[in-house]
Amino acid sequence: MSTTLFRTKRVEQSISDTEEPEHALKKSLSALDLTVFGVGVIIGTGIFVLTGTVAKNNAGPAVALAFVVAGVVCALAALCYAEFASTVPVAGSAYTFSYASLGELPAWTIGWDLVLEFALGTAVVAVGWSGYVASLLDNAGWHLPAALSGREGADGFGFDILAAALVLVLTAILVVGTKLSARVTAVVVAIKVTVVLVVIVAGAFFIEGKNYDPFVPKAKPVEAGGGLDSPLIQLMFGWAPSNFGVMGIFTAASVVFFAFIGFDVVATAAEETKNPQRDMPRGILGSLLICTTLYVAVSIVVTGMQNYKQLSVDAPLADAFKATGHPWFAGFISFGAAVGLTTVCMILLLGQTRVFFAMSRDGLLPRFFSRVHPRFRTPHRPTILLGVIIAIVAGFTSLSELAELVNIGTLFAFVVVAVGVIILRRTRPDLPRSFRTPLVPVLPILSVLASLWLMLNLPAETWLRFGIWMAIGFLVYFLYGRSHSRLGRSQEAAAGGAVPPPGRTTE
Repeated sequence: MSTTLFRTKRVEQSISDTEEPEHALKKSLSALDLTVFGVGVIIGTGIFVLTGTVAKNNAGPAVALAFVVAGVVCALAALCYAEFASTVPVAGSAYTFSYASLGELPAWTIGWDLVLEFALGTAVVAVGWSGYVASLLDNAGWHLPAALSGREGADGFGFDILAAALVLVLTAILVVGTKLSARVTAVVVAIKVTVVLVVIVAGAFFIEGKNYDPFVPKAKPVEAGGGLDSPLIQLMFGWAPSNFGVMGIFTAASVVFFAFIGFDVVATAAEETKNPQRDMPRGILGSLLICTTLYVAVSIVVTGMQNYKQLSVDAPLADAFKATGHPWFAGFISFGAAVGLTTVCMILLLGQTRVFFAMSRDGLLPRFFSRVHPRFRTPHRPTILLGVIIAIVAGFTSLSELAELVNIGTLFAFVVVAVGVIILRRTRPDLPRSFRTPLVPVLPILSVLASLWLMLNLPAETWLRFGIWMAIGFLVYFLYGRSHSRLGRSQEAAAGGAVPPPGRTTE
């Protein structure tokens, strides 16, 4: 049984599967498109929303260092992703990489994890977008009923109609085509980067040195009580959890890490890239470098404009300008944030549908979802299904409850990809690699350790929810995926076993 659970899919077979007419995606993306995608999804909720939360609750002005820590962890993982994405240019990102190196069960595990990560990420960002739009509408004198803006009404019911509507509109755009998505993203990213640069340049004139004192606030122990609210690192090493101080920076890094999920989404578009061997590394590493630089600069400026204790949780950048008596800038930032978050939702949704599509094409999920649209050459079936589900989830989602769950899923994917690079180097040294991760196995091992460290800084409750989701995934795999695996059926046929029923492996 263990041999079937860890059977690997040859890289050549993965690439060959992308050439089947009914299951082939259109190649239309360039290195610039990929970089724009990366910047488009990375610059979003993290800088527009989470900055105030982590500065106020975890790190103070040292939130800039938290972004640096998270950026370093992502850089280590990005080097591993770049090698895999250029060597195995197939939709599915870490799922496909794992199938080629670790085996079917690990691949299913990471695929199931990515489905959760991207789905919840899309929902969380849609809620953040809704908050900015609602704020703009309020400023214009238009007030949505509480029950339709995500806030509970008098009857205790609240549905965020704006968040749900955004997801449905983006679903329609993705069905029409990836190149259209890239064009929409390019326009929106230009607006978003302009807003970020305005924050940096204009905000620099309002910095007061006293707001940086102290830069690293004194550690404040978390209230006693333990249980699911304490960081898991306390359970592992016996260290008392704290906000602020050095450990507060690491806790903040674990949370703002959500701001960096994006370059791994770029890897899911490998199959739709014209020259993935050259363009994937450029898109992944370029977008990460640009965004890390902007993140650090913005966090330094915002915490210098307003004392971290007074920063807004909902819209910290805009409200910091309001506090300095410049409401025009605040309105401009709110508009840019609302526009910018649309690309984050769209690219996260794109990444999720590509992982789902790849798993379906391999038979681990129903093959019904692996047929592409005859005209648009996009995976329209999983896009529509997942778009509707995520729209419903976004209507009832709380930003604070799910951001950490998205983080643990992303970090888990980083661990698997780093391990996969080491294994594939040993098992398939013959594969042509246009980009090679430096210092293997040292750098991938550092990537694993750094990702695990941030995972340990997340609350134990997050681990519990993650464990429940993964347990459901194992159940689905053993009840459906394992017996419907195309790889498994082809191996059985080659070994002289029972021939699969007509249509099962050729559909």
